[in-house]
Parts: sequence; structure tokens; C-alpha cells
Amino acid sequence: MSASAITVHRVGREAQPVVVIDGFAADPDVLRAAAIAASFGPAMQHYPGVRAALPPAYMPAQIEALADVLGPVLGRAGAVALIDASFSIVTTPPEALDIRQRLPHCDAFGADRIALVHYLAPDGGDGTAFFRHRSTGFETIDEDRAPIFFGQLEAEIRHGGVPPARYVTGDTPLFERTLEIEARYNRALVYPSYLLHSGAIAPGVLLSSDPAQGRLTVTAFLSVG
Repeated sequence: MSASAITVHRVGREAQPVVVIDGFAADPDVLRAAAIAASFGPAMQHYPGVRAALPPAYMPAQIEALADVLGPVLGRAGAVALIDASFSIVTTPPEALDIRQRLPHCDAFGADRIALVHYLAPDGGDGTAFFRHRSTGFETIDEDRAPIFFGQLEAEIRHGGVPPARYVTGDTPLFERTLEIEARYNRALVYPSYLLHSGAIAPGVLLSSDPAQGRLTVTAFLSVG
């Protein structure tokens, strides 16, 4: 992974780093073939789709490659521990989304937590968008902010109505989009897990569960420190 393959975005008013790495895996075609041969099942933790196990060698190799990013760019130094990683495909149709899946979310509240998305659909597919909550101004949700954010969001939904049954891709009455990253084959996205974000799933897109056809990614969560 060369320095020229890395692009750093500073997102919104909080200027949190979002890192884009092109050419992330040495042989993405082999990784994609492993996904096509894998057995997928329902995802947990509100992910709107299916997941499957990764080849054992994938994450150790990629964690080593991330050394150029986690310290110098993201400012996270220390030992890296893998929390969870899998092949993932978004499959839930918009009309079947629950309320949480219709809103931007964060994956964890700790500043030591890092998220990785590795896009593996050859035609690119849908990317990832980042957001600011309009009424609080929050772009990150840590443990101190969480009660304020969720309390305010609950009140807004109670008085303003349930969000429409669709994936959030742009500005809404409650959230302002601060950045969208386009998906490209063998592109990785690395960012602090407490950033508000959502898969930018376009209306009307085919949400196939077939890894050869659907929005195939690797999603991983790490702790650093």
C-alpha cells in the first residue's frame, strides 16, 4: 500500500479523519472468490443484511497494512485488537427497515474504536455517508454525548414522526450529510467508530444476497490502544 493510495478527509466541524485507501488488498479477486464460496447467514447488531466468515489470513495481513494509517493519520497508537470482522452484504429492502436502520448511527462510543469497510463489488456499488445531527450539532457520539443525542432524537421522532422507510443517503430534517465516499472495487474506508454514518444505499438499487451480485464488503471493528 503506497502513500499515493491514501486520501485523508477531515469531516465536518469536528474535523474527524476519514481515510480512503485504494488498492487495499493485494489480491481482491481471490478474496471475492472466497466470499462467493462462503456460507452467508443473518447478521446481528442491526446490520441490514447477511454476513459470512472471512478467510483466516485476511485480517492479520490487513491489520499490518493499516500501521501506516492508524498511527500517523488517525492518531491512534498502540496495540491493535480485532473485535469483529466478516463479509457483509446489505439485503434488507427499504420497506422492511426498522427505525434504527433508517437513521445515521455510530458503531461504538469509545475513541479507541476504529471501523473498516472494504468494498468488493466490481461495479463499485453504494458507498458510505457521514452526518451531523442538526439540533445537537453532534458528528460523533461518545459516552458523554450518547444520553443527550438519543434523548433528543427520541423526542424529535415522537413529535415529528417516524423517518420514511428508506436508507438515509443525504440531508434530512434531522441530519445533515457532511461527506459521502464513493464505493470502488478494492477501496477501503477507515474511520473512528463513533462518527455518525450510514451506508449510502440508493433508492431502487437491487439488494441481492448473492455475493457475486450484491453490495459485497468486508466490515471490521478494531480497538487501538
